[in-house]
Amino acid sequence: MSRTVTVKMLRTLLGSVVLAVLCVPRAAAHNGPPFPIITDQRIGPYTVSLWTHPDLGTGTFFVLINPPSGGVVPKDLKIQIGVQPATGRLPEAIYSAWVEDLHGQVEYKTEAQFDQQENWKVRLTLGSSIGGGELWSQVVPTPPGFGRWDLLLYMLPFLGVGFLWFSAIAKRRKLRKSQVRQQA
Repeated sequence: MSRTVTVKMLRTLLGSVVLAVLCVPRAAAHNGPPFPIITDQRIGPYTVSLWTHPDLGTGTFFVLINPPSGGVVPKDLKIQIGVQPATGRLPEAIYSAWVEDLHGQVEYKTEAQFDQQENWKVRLTLGSSIGGGELWSQVVPTPPGFGRWDLLLYMLPFLGVGFLWFSAIAKRRKLRKSQVRQQA
């Protein structure tokens, strides 16, 4: 492979990376998996776990419900998440959860708004015809990542390995050509 082919391949690779970074829509992701803030606690007849992605801006909450022993989760179950800064600078905002279909596991999901990285009180409220109650916890929202620049940052090790690989291939071909010339 000649030097011009190697240069063209590197330019194509670099152009692809630049295009990928610039054309990626803003990702609604976070840095890491959801984590539990309430685990296997009893509220009335239910056993409940609350998991969260507390990203600044829009945070997500997942409520996992285990039905009463020998029963099912009633259709009239209403779940609400209330969030409020621990300082009390804002009134509590209440968000209703909706059912997510997870093939056998009953999970409810809701999204809440966080405007600052500080301690927030989280109130989980359940209510249905067979009982309900409340649980409390706290969470600190995580700052957003670098947005579209995350892709470039996480791609750097792979680009480095690719550059080293192309360099090694080019040096090997150059060495072979020089050995062929010396033998002739």
